[in-house]
Amino acid sequence: MFILTKIADLVQIKASDFSKPSIEAIEDNINAKYANKVLQKIGLCVALYDILWTSEGLIGHGTGEVNVNAEFRMIVFRPFKGETMLGKIKSSTPSGINLYTEFFNDIFVPFEELPPGSEYSHSDQVWVWKAEDDVNLYYDVGEVVRFQVIEEEWHDQTPAGPSQTGPGGADDEENAMAPYKIKGSMMRGGLGVCLWWDSTE
Repeated sequence: MFILTKIADLVQIKASDFSKPSIEAIEDNINAKYANKVLQKIGLCVALYDILWTSEGLIGHGTGEVNVNAEFRMIVFRPFKGETMLGKIKSSTPSGINLYTEFFNDIFVPFEELPPGSEYSHSDQVWVWKAEDDVNLYYDVGEVVRFQVIEEEWHDQTPAGPSQTGPGGADDEENAMAPYKIKGSMMRGGLGVCLWWDSTE
């Protein structure tokens, strides 16, 4: 679920940070730049793990900022394909179930990855698994679930220029897509709402 990733980058230290010890100023600026940010094909950066190397600081021309080349490792959230995780149900739609964890919100389980016999209740706006013996099991909002990671989706967040359809148009919706999404499955036995399986053990 979490991996260490090595990154090399230029760190800029503002004059307001000059009163701090240099290593602390570098750490603070790395965390400010990377923490809670998604790097394409790498994952969600959580926090700085350690600094491996830094260069001497050079004062930038015209800015007064000190530029330091640094090599460091970040703790990154990026589960592997096939990994089983815990999450909570955020919402349900006819297309599937949206999940979240304490630090990551963009997890989706499409309806075809739910157990056979699952149906969407439009009145309750939840999915229902019609299990054996005509027992209805509900995927209620807020329930803790087990799911398996089956796919990752990456969306480029590079600005594409002014919207052609105006504010709130299709271009804005496309640009609002999350940079990193996880697609999950709850089809296998033992997956789904934890309470179902825990109560049978």
